[in-house]
Amino acid sequence: MEARSTSLLDNLELLIRSCMAGERQAQNRLYERFAPKLFVVCQRYAASRVEAEDILQEGFIRIFTHLDQFKYEGSFEGWMRRIIVNCALQRLGSKARLAPVVSMEENFHGGAEENDAHSRLGQKELMQLIQQLPPAYRMVFNLYVFEGMKHREIAETLSISEGTSKSNLSDARAILQKEVLKRQGTALSKSNSL
Repeated sequence: MEARSTSLLDNLELLIRSCMAGERQAQNRLYERFAPKLFVVCQRYAASRVEAEDILQEGFIRIFTHLDQFKYEGSFEGWMRRIIVNCALQRLGSKARLAPVVSMEENFHGGAEENDAHSRLGQKELMQLIQQLPPAYRMVFNLYVFEGMKHREIAETLSISEGTSKSNLSDARAILQKEVLKRQGTALSKSNSL
């Protein structure tokens, strides 16, 4: 198994070096290998599929432009993911002011009932709900939940206060919970009418 892992790393290094040499075939292979995973990241930040595709394209342009900056320390996929997230943040940051959008009631309790509701939602449906969040909420939610950043890091990254980060996350959770419960109720009433 270790020989196979080393072989994969050697192949990746060769692929990266071929991309840096401007070989189009290698660039296509790199894109095909990593685009599906990175597109999922783009979708979490974008409001639409088209916007996610734009972020992915812009991200890969930056990846290919800055391949010489990858130091072969740590995960190459993680390095690319960081570039994609930065592209998404820059793109969305220029469209939306990163401050609380509206004042909302604090009604997210995070109990077992809510966690159960989230588990019944399909991945595609949950992605759609996240995409419908206001941009400021969506960015904070994604950075906290999917990127594992702390509020202090989010505040620094987005040039907002920690309090705004916490408020936006709380409001995003409240919105998501409300939508999940609404969809759950709709699904329940449809099944009861059958």
